[in-house]
Amino acid sequence: MNHKNFLLIGLFVVSNVIAQQKVITANEAVSLALENNYGIKLADNQVEVAKNNVSILNSGYLPTLTGNAGATIDKQDTEGQLANGEVRIADGAETRRYNASINLNYTLFDGMGRSYNYKQLKERYQLTELEARETIENTVFQLFTVYYNVAQLTENTVALNETLAISKDRLLRAQYQFDYGQSTKLGVLNAEVDINKDSISVINTKQQLINIKRDLNVVLGDVLTEDFSVDTQINFDVLFSKEELFLKAKTRNTTLLQIDKNIAISGFDIKSGKSAYLPTIGLIGSYGWNESTNNSPLAFTLQSTNSGVSAGLNLSWNLFDGGSTIIRVKNAKINLENQQLQKEQLLITIERDFNNAWDDYQNKLNIFKLQEANIITSQNNFNRTEEKFKIGQVNSIEFRQAQLNLLNAELSRNQAKYDAKLAELQLLQLSGELLNITF
Repeated sequence: MNHKNFLLIGLFVVSNVIAQQKVITANEAVSLALENNYGIKLADNQVEVAKNNVSILNSGYLPTLTGNAGATIDKQDTEGQLANGEVRIADGAETRRYNASINLNYTLFDGMGRSYNYKQLKERYQLTELEARETIENTVFQLFTVYYNVAQLTENTVALNETLAISKDRLLRAQYQFDYGQSTKLGVLNAEVDINKDSISVINTKQQLINIKRDLNVVLGDVLTEDFSVDTQINFDVLFSKEELFLKAKTRNTTLLQIDKNIAISGFDIKSGKSAYLPTIGLIGSYGWNESTNNSPLAFTLQSTNSGVSAGLNLSWNLFDGGSTIIRVKNAKINLENQQLQKEQLLITIERDFNNAWDDYQNKLNIFKLQEANIITSQNNFNRTEEKFKIGQVNSIEFRQAQLNLLNAELSRNQAKYDAKLAELQLLQLSGELLNITF
């Protein structure tokens, strides 16, 4: 049985196993991660908190209303002398007082501090969205690192099973040759040793595949309860323009966009600090009701009730606060300068990282193409060695070496294939395009 037949048998067996499993495509994996990954859920909750903070209820523009109410009861023994000299005594005279009021306080002007603080909250909300986007990008890249590891180990398992099948055929052939006196027992023993090695490789790779599938399920939020397989088909986008991608990296990179938001926040922080130099004007108003009753015969009024509305304006101007506002404004300006310096530094870093990522992607793509060509060479070499081995022109050591050369070529091709794809995704992440493509 030749190598092609073993390959077909191996692929048939693996295909039957995969057919019994649920195949998780790349797009499905991304959808599951976006919906169930715990890191993404936490980031979404942070966005909701920031969204709540931008509400008009947290802006300081609305007035405050407070309600107050009270009641007191006094019992006292009182003795008093009237104008005509009569002395009156009141034992346990009770006095009751009731009051209730509604008070309004509204800031009409605070030096534009509320306005700048509210604009800061809007910028912080957008910053939180960018932080959530960064979390999603990192999670998606982590997802595909694990996803393609599963795919690579799946293809490695096929190659190792194919190698094991060839070794078993070699053992059968060696046993026949020994039984008919055409070779020594050494050929059988060598074949058995190689089968043991190949079997161990298959067992180890299968266990690695099981483990990495568990890792993938964790990234997906532990939503897969049954065994599954992944899609091993990969397409490379070879139509990338370096100039266009680099332009996107300078305008859409998530980290760079966060720096821009921090610069905007720092600018509003300066303006908010300067608002403390201006006065605060407020409107106050209240409606109150009071009632008092007294059963003492010495009281001038036994019961009184009054109610009314009051309103007014107040002005508060902090002429000097010990210099804390001056220091706050100075520090805010320094912080803004630091943010701008960080942006300049980040632009240099992005350019370096982009060029490195671009070269790394091109190199790994070329390596993958060379490895595919190497597969053809190794396959032809193995086929010829196998034919010579069958007619006794090649010994078992040379045959085994050709077999291992083909196996190593297949494993190297698989490694290069997924390394190139991950390099492509890293390039897209630097360019801010990772979430804008179809996987």
